[in-house]
Amino acid sequence: MHVEIKGMSPLLSVFDMPTSLAFYRDVLGFKVIHDSGKGDNSGWVMLQGDDVTFMLNTAYDDDERPDSPEPSHTAVHHDTCLYFGCPDPDAAYQYLKTKGIGLEPPVNAYYGMRQLYFHDPDGYSLCFQWPIDSAR
Repeated sequence: MHVEIKGMSPLLSVFDMPTSLAFYRDVLGFKVIHDSGKGDNSGWVMLQGDDVTFMLNTAYDDDERPDSPEPSHTAVHHDTCLYFGCPDPDAAYQYLKTKGIGLEPPVNAYYGMRQLYFHDPDGYSLCFQWPIDSAR
């Protein structure tokens, strides 16, 4: 006997939902498939792109949000990295540069992955990667 599991949807805590949606939806191309009913100002959204599903939730209720992110809250984000399958990290790099995303060119990891690392607006690490020896 085992527990049947069919996918996973990580939840990221974000400071400003419209900013996060502008990044994940408008730049990276994910689609909002569910939200808490307020469009870009929702406190919670579920995003999907091909075989990837994840959620964003605002870190603060509307009436409790400070003017800027609290460093103690976002400091722990550097410990979180989401790895996405991306058949062409080099093309992704070129595209993201045109969108003004600060990032370094992709590198080859010693374990055989071509990887492009960068950060989202809340400081979460993202990696677009693909096996080096795989056909695109």
